[in-house]
Amino acid sequence: MDNTKAWYQSRTIWGALIAVFAPLFSIAGLDLPAGLHGELAEGLVAVAGGIGGLIALYGRLSATRAIR
Repeated sequence: MDNTKAWYQSRTIWGALIAVFAPLFSIAGLDLPAGLHGELAEGLVAVAGGIGGLIALYGRLSATRAIR
């Protein structure tokens, strides 16, 4: 497998996390509609990618050493 990605870019990981936490939300009185699970996973992948990009940008801008 040559194509790799970070764990937070995986829809499968986010879908699994949603599947784990959805029942807990239900117990707390927050029911997620069935169709929302897929959309929520897509949104979380996008948000995580954006946050990762911002962290990388901040890291480069605040670095004290030049890139070779």
